[in-house]
Amino acid sequence: MNQPKPFVIAVTGLNAIDSPGPGVAVIRAVREGIPQPVRIIGLAYENLEPGIYMEGICDKIYQVSYPAAGANALLSVLTQIHTKEGIDVIIPNFDAELPNFIAIEEQLKNMGIRCFLPSREMFEARDKQKLAAFGKEHGLMVPKDKTVHLYSDLAIAGDELGYPLVVKGKFYEAVIAQTPEQAQKAYAKISAKWGLPVIVQEYIAGTELNIAALGDGEGNAISIIPMRKLYITDKGKAWAGITLEDESLLDLARKFIAVTKWKGGFEMEIMRNAKNEPYIMEINPRFPAWIYLSAGAGQNQPAALVKMAMGEKIEPYTTYDAGKLFIRYSWDMIVDVARFQQFTAFGQLVN
Repeated sequence: MNQPKPFVIAVTGLNAIDSPGPGVAVIRAVREGIPQPVRIIGLAYENLEPGIYMEGICDKIYQVSYPAAGANALLSVLTQIHTKEGIDVIIPNFDAELPNFIAIEEQLKNMGIRCFLPSREMFEARDKQKLAAFGKEHGLMVPKDKTVHLYSDLAIAGDELGYPLVVKGKFYEAVIAQTPEQAQKAYAKISAKWGLPVIVQEYIAGTELNIAALGDGEGNAISIIPMRKLYITDKGKAWAGITLEDESLLDLARKFIAVTKWKGGFEMEIMRNAKNEPYIMEINPRFPAWIYLSAGAGQNQPAALVKMAMGEKIEPYTTYDAGKLFIRYSWDMIVDVARFQQFTAFGQLVN
């Protein structure tokens, strides 16, 4: 009896480190939630991303060019990989790479590769530099912010917003600055790492909440999972969290999906203040690193995304399990140096 051809799914974000990418969690969810066989192609940027070497995660891994190389470079390397692997679906998991994938989505489709991505307009509407204006337009609570292109403008932003404030990179990283001196140090560090501009945001004290959600591109919410952080690292990453039963958070995500007609996965970072008001701190245009919790809570968002990318009609989930915890942990893998050398030398590895 012939076995059905496996879905070939390419996934980025294999850096399962202290500031993890979503890739490993996405792959685990996809493997559990797709009924037919799947073959996972890992797309890695660096040769020490742990997801390259973890057993049971990727079937084959290829090294790809950094997002700064541009959309044409990405298309070139994906064309080469597709020729060998016959990719059905790609799930990109980094903010910085999404503009390139959005730019070549139609060309990938013509090659037979499906994505399930927001449009450029959707992507730009929730950009950190535009989030405050977006919130004002749609009646969403968003902290005040200032976009800083010059070091000399940092003091002006501090005077307007007051201290403490939050200094953010345009793609990643955020530092709470209690004083102008701390803000200057954070500006120097973040601008050197992520480039300009830097976003300076009003500080909101309260409880940190997160929402992982999936939109169908027509204004409908397929899945929404709210989570409260229980343990936060010094980099601000959730190391443990618990699903919540909170209709106000569901309504917030539904409203965002309705006004943007969001297509694909996203994460809302929320701060609920002492008055119980939910402020949207960020909207990340891809699955969060804790997305495997969606599968554990009964709404497997990565698997649903793959099915929709393949043209399947998915009905919105109506229930999930509140009180489900995720607890992240780290352990030491032992990897033969020959595998590391092979990936470093040839840019690909078979597991």
